[in-house]
Amino acid sequence: MQQVTEPELTARQAAILRGVVEAYVATGQPVGSRTLVERAGLDVSTSTVRADLAELESRGLLTHPHTSAGRIPTERGYRYYADRLLERLDPQPEGFPLDLTTARSEVDAALQATTEMLSELTRLLALVSAPPLGTATVRHVEVLLLQPQAVMVVVITSTGSVTKRVYRFADPVDPMLADWAAAYLNDQVGGLELGSNVLRRRLDDPGLGPRERAFLSTVSALFDQARAAEQQGLYVGGTAGLLEDLRGKELDSYQRLVEVLEKRAALLEVVSQALDPRKPFVRMGPELEHPAMRDLALVGASYGLTTRTLGAVTLLGPVRMDYEKAIRSVRAAAHELSRFVEEIYEDN
Repeated sequence: MQQVTEPELTARQAAILRGVVEAYVATGQPVGSRTLVERAGLDVSTSTVRADLAELESRGLLTHPHTSAGRIPTERGYRYYADRLLERLDPQPEGFPLDLTTARSEVDAALQATTEMLSELTRLLALVSAPPLGTATVRHVEVLLLQPQAVMVVVITSTGSVTKRVYRFADPVDPMLADWAAAYLNDQVGGLELGSNVLRRRLDDPGLGPRERAFLSTVSALFDQARAAEQQGLYVGGTAGLLEDLRGKELDSYQRLVEVLEKRAALLEVVSQALDPRKPFVRMGPELEHPAMRDLALVGASYGLTTRTLGAVTLLGPVRMDYEKAIRSVRAAAHELSRFVEEIYEDN
């Protein structure tokens, strides 16, 4: 993507641009010089403000509807504003109003609760990606003999996901074989990463007897299913609130977004592409590299362990959004999630 040179502004011009962005986000109405002087507390005349507004417009940071003398930010103006916010972040994120201890060791529950709280706080679309493929491990395996020829196998992962399947055999299954399989899988497979070569070797150990190997061969596909389930981890919340707040041409953006929501894989890809493990990020319009999101912005922060990133906490909405609140919210949520998953993965 071609980089656009960022304009150099005087302190007053930067303050005026900030005032336009914040007033327009709050009201949805074009912002005039008199409103700026009153709202931003600028100690200059309205004529001076009008001159600076014209200069900001000439630089492509502001524009004005033909029916109004007031200005509104352009995408470039929003970009400049968001970049300044990212430059002056507080060293530590604020607290997040959510107690994840109620989720116990279930990452799924924690991610869902985080998504719902974020969308409630910001009235934007909250998207939280689950730990990526390969980070989930096998926490526990159950092998239950339901009937003489029916066995249910349950795989529980470190993220709290549960995958189960009932297998039906032509001949009765020896209860001792079912007990052996449960013990073997928890002892030899428990703690291993889904999809790892070690796990595959343990499920096809040539040192086992033919009966044991045949049983494990039958149920081994369940671990692939558990692995696939981990790959689809994207939690979405706040669609109704976002629709309620959108107005005018932004409704078209929402309708395009709904189309993307129906394709979760595409949405997860956008979130993953925007992930920056070092700091909060803001992506907007063409930076999202998806045609349905050209009028939208994504604000996010990564969460995870000290040694690796596990996912992202993001907010998606119109380019006209409260970036300061969005950045503050995703930072706090990501920090809280990081503390939560650190404990979970240490226990597993």
